[in-house]
Amino acid sequence: MNGYEKFLKTKEICDKPTGLDIVPELSPWLYDFQRDIITWALRRGRAAIFADCGLGKTPMQLEWARLIPGNVLIVAPLAVSQQTVREGKKFGVGVRYCREQKDAQPGITITNYEMLHKFTPEYFTGIVLDESSILKSFSGVYRKDLIAFGSKIPFRLACTATPAPNDLIELTNHAEFLSVMSNKEIIALFFVQDGNTTHKWKVKGHARYDFWAWLASWSVALRAPADLGYDNGKFDLPTLTLQEHVVEIDKPTGDMLFAMEAVTMDERRTARRDSTEERVKKTAAIINGTPGPWLVWCNLNYESDLATKLIDGAVEVKGSDTIDHKEQSLLAFSEGKIRCLVTKPSIAGHGMNWQNCSRMVFLGLSDSYEQFYQAVRRCWRFGQEKEVTAHIVIASTEGNVRRNIERKEKQAAGMMSEIVKHMEGLQLDKQTRDKMKYRADSTTGRGWEVMLGDSIERIKEVESDTVGLTVFSPPFPGMYAYTNSTRDMGNTKSIQELVEHFGFMVDDLLRITIPGRSCCIHLTQEPIFKKDEGYSGMRDFRGDIIRLMQDHGWIYASERTIDKDPQLKAQRTKDHGLAMKTAAKDASILTGTMPDYLLQFKKPGDNPRPIRALINHPDPKQANKNGWITREDWIQWASAVWYGHHRIGKGGIRESDVLSVRSSKDQDDEKHLCPLQLGVIERCVKLWSAPGDLVFSPFTGIGSEGYIAVKFDRKFLGIELKESYWKTAIINLRQAETFNSELFDIPAEAIA
Repeated sequence: MNGYEKFLKTKEICDKPTGLDIVPELSPWLYDFQRDIITWALRRGRAAIFADCGLGKTPMQLEWARLIPGNVLIVAPLAVSQQTVREGKKFGVGVRYCREQKDAQPGITITNYEMLHKFTPEYFTGIVLDESSILKSFSGVYRKDLIAFGSKIPFRLACTATPAPNDLIELTNHAEFLSVMSNKEIIALFFVQDGNTTHKWKVKGHARYDFWAWLASWSVALRAPADLGYDNGKFDLPTLTLQEHVVEIDKPTGDMLFAMEAVTMDERRTARRDSTEERVKKTAAIINGTPGPWLVWCNLNYESDLATKLIDGAVEVKGSDTIDHKEQSLLAFSEGKIRCLVTKPSIAGHGMNWQNCSRMVFLGLSDSYEQFYQAVRRCWRFGQEKEVTAHIVIASTEGNVRRNIERKEKQAAGMMSEIVKHMEGLQLDKQTRDKMKYRADSTTGRGWEVMLGDSIERIKEVESDTVGLTVFSPPFPGMYAYTNSTRDMGNTKSIQELVEHFGFMVDDLLRITIPGRSCCIHLTQEPIFKKDEGYSGMRDFRGDIIRLMQDHGWIYASERTIDKDPQLKAQRTKDHGLAMKTAAKDASILTGTMPDYLLQFKKPGDNPRPIRALINHPDPKQANKNGWITREDWIQWASAVWYGHHRIGKGGIRESDVLSVRSSKDQDDEKHLCPLQLGVIERCVKLWSAPGDLVFSPFTGIGSEGYIAVKFDRKFLGIELKESYWKTAIINLRQAETFNSELFDIPAEAIA
């Protein structure tokens, strides 16, 4: 493998295994899919299992913990700890429940999330988060503490059924715990703002494959064994029936004059509180006189208190109860010792396995779909042998709470289907799906050729000392990535990686260039955004490219600053540093418009073929009737600043003077391709090349450089990685042929 191939391997976005090289023999009581998941997780070292309720997350995490060398800590919701201890006995795995470090003994220890601060991470080599999605209900400080705790432990496993019921980006919270990637890096690489918000995100179109491949490198997601290609066998869910009971309320809610349906969140809470007595009486009427077990889910303390009084044999578990009472009551219900358990989803909605119960009542609904889903799943799960009925008792004044829940349910089901679909063929390190197919090809026309492929590889096919001018605009770091290929120079994690990638081309650019001729690179500085880095500023991309070119033997000859329209820029980017209201509010925040730069580099040596460009030189002996640059052109183009059309009108660079990109834009492109302005290319071609010269672009895109080169009687050679752009470049170059019917019939004195 050569250096470039090794570099491309480093650009692959995945989490490398850090676990066991040799996996010990697994217990025979596991199902095939469970055995393969555990084997994969042990080899990964740090992994997440997103498996639906009843698929055996508890036995899987117990087996994983059993085989990890050293001591392992399992962190679980309240009462799930004791349930896991019992499951461990069932499967022959010893698990000790502890509330603080001094009680821990060698082997597997389990505790509650609330007790984590009493333990020492250095004591453990492995940690398991049981029902890891519960972290969303904790404060940001708590989550950070947990991530910090886990970062000191080499082996980590996160298990949950609902990693992200409504928001895809919540999946990545687990990545931070597993030290796969930081939240900031994840957003920068894979996500783009959904609309004009700063809190809603969607996966970038061109990043979809990489996102799902990356996710599959450290997690596995399944709703049933069939999602991984196994037979479902006994893993089929029974029927779930949702039965709604609407309690009619004719008295006004809160400050209302009439009994009306609640609309806002506050109105719903008020309606729920004001209808408590009627809803509890209806719930008692459903349950009393029927055999148990029954499970009653409440959201408010006074609902829970009143329900316990009115329902025969009811036992209440509330937040203020002691830990011992909570644990004993929840376990007693699972053993059939309690006829009716009254509690909240926030207390017992995660982790408990209550297949012994098939009937429950929701004493009103909150707007949290995840709480509803988790509460239903305590009974409606794989292994449940009866049909499950969930009664929903709501007041007529509560509004469309159920419809809101059903809407979120469809969203969650759809999202999980998407997760499984996109990760198909990638999970458990199978990697049977391909990225963008790499293909090399070539098309020629009258005086031009456009190669399809990786410019770093295909440039080696170009003869030495044949290129009269190279002009291009490289991908700008952090702004555009047009493919999911590691070969795409714009598909980089940082400016340093982009410069390193470009470095593989610089020697060949020098080799193919005629001595004394130029390579022109158009670029801009890399902006730093406060939302990403915590401050606003710029990185010196321009300086990095200059230093790179000089290090490889190029002469830094000159540069031009290309002016930009600040008003147009402000309208397009909504940059606070350009906004007039910022000047009124706090001018210290003002920055200014970032210009573009055109850097001219020259290959050492004397140019063997002078470029006689000037038409009307004052000295008649120097005049060249076959030239193409006027004195007025030269005076303007020699300026350190190339001004925009918005400042000087005719003769200025027009920002909109670009080739059409409509036909080249794939459906997965998040941002339109931004081709280099034709006016910039024209100046480069006329200044630093002669008719008949070969103009080269290693990033052809849709053919802008070739279009101008052919239009002005130059030959052109280009290379493009993305096939849709390559095809569009061919169309544009064929159109350029029509500008001159006698293309390349050039007077000899013009290139003398």
